[in-house]
Amino acid sequence: MKGGGALICGVDEAGRGPLAGPVFAAAVILDPARPVAGLADSKALSARRREALAGEITSRALAWSVASASVEEIDALNILQASLLAMRRAVEGLAIVPAGVEVDGPHCPRLEVPARGIVGGDATHAGISAASILAKVARDAEMLALHRIHPRYGFDRHKGYPTAAHLAALRAHGVCAAHRRSFAPVRALLP
Repeated sequence: MKGGGALICGVDEAGRGPLAGPVFAAAVILDPARPVAGLADSKALSARRREALAGEITSRALAWSVASASVEEIDALNILQASLLAMRRAVEGLAIVPAGVEVDGPHCPRLEVPARGIVGGDATHAGISAASILAKVARDAEMLALHRIHPRYGFDRHKGYPTAAHLAALRAHGVCAAHRRSFAPVRALLP
């Protein structure tokens, strides 16, 4: 990895609340000379807009990385620790070592560089917004892949979140390998 001078990396995760699938995180070092217009919190954007912005981010950023923590890691560690693990993996996957890291929210992963948490940073800091978009796009793609394996649960529609349709499918079909067994609605259905 090359040194990044005064470059700051934005970090965010996607998928802490769902009952199924991995949690994803992304780390992005934006290029000040090649800004990406329209960055915002991924939750405030349509899927189509996120996809378009993800292409711009990956082509214009100085460095970017996406990583995840598995369902098994979530169940073994808890969702917060698994999210921090995914964030650390994303930062460590960058081709450039940033001078510092800005993370959405109050919790920061343990890193070799200084990090600070910024509550609401995905809406106010471009690097964090970019990371939120990449993490969300990657997680949504993974949930579509899981839908092809487990179509009865509707992962293509609710992306694993505890919607009424997902909870009904869980009750009807039981728990599948993609479900987080440590989450109460899933745990309640285990034998």
